[in-house]
Amino acid sequence: MTGYVPTTVDEVAEALPDIETLRSRCRALAILDAILSPEWESRYYSFDAAWGIGEQMASMNNGSGDEYSIVFSPAGVFIRGFDHESKMSPFANDGEVWPGLLDGLPEVFARQATEPAFSFEGGLCATCCIWRETHDSQWRTGPVDLSGLHSDGSQLLRILCDGTGAGYRSFAADYYEVDLDQTALAHVYAGLPLTEHIVGTLNPDVAFAEVLDELMAIGMPGGAPERGERV
Repeated sequence: MTGYVPTTVDEVAEALPDIETLRSRCRALAILDAILSPEWESRYYSFDAAWGIGEQMASMNNGSGDEYSIVFSPAGVFIRGFDHESKMSPFANDGEVWPGLLDGLPEVFARQATEPAFSFEGGLCATCCIWRETHDSQWRTGPVDLSGLHSDGSQLLRILCDGTGAGYRSFAADYYEVDLDQTALAHVYAGLPLTEHIVGTLNPDVAFAEVLDELMAIGMPGGAPERGERV
C-alpha cells in the first residue's frame, strides 16, 4: 500500500486493517496527541477505553466541524465520519442521512447509528459510514452513489490506513510544528509499553506525571509506564 491514497469510503474500507490493528492505531493516535498536547481541548485524536459497557471509542475532531467516531464493541466496529462541507451532510439535506449511507447496516449496530452523541436533531450526523462485525472478514459500506460529489468525508479516516506513523508525523509537523523522533513514534505505533524516556523524547516540555492519568484512561499497552526505563 506504499504510496497508495484511498479517495472514497469504499477505498478506505478496503485499506483499513483488521479490527485489533485498527484499535491499536487509534490508541497510538490518542497517545501521541495526549503527549504532544496536555491540554485536551487542543487535541485532534482521543480514545476512551471505557466509552460504555464493553465498548471503547476512538474519535477525531479538528475543531472546525469535521470529525469521526469509531465504536469498538463485542459485536464489532461502527465508524462514522462527518465532513461539514460535504454535500452529503444532513445539514444540507433537511437532517436526513445521504441515500444508501446506512443500507445494509446490521441490526447489532443500530444503537451506534442512533447514538445521541453522533446525532443532529435526531438523525445520524455522518457523511460516510463503515462497519465490520466481529465474525466478518472485511469492512463494509452502504451502496452510496458518489457521482458528482467532491467529498464523502472518508479523507478524515485515511490516517488509519497507515501503519507506519508517517501520516501522524506529517500531521504533527503541520499542527504542532514539531519533527517527531521516528524511533519514539515507531515505538508507540508498535503498541509497546510506554516509558518516561519515550514520553520525554516525543515532548521534552511535558512532565511525565502530567500525562500519566490521560494515558492510563486511553488504555495504553503495558499499563503504567515504567519511570526511568530507556528503550
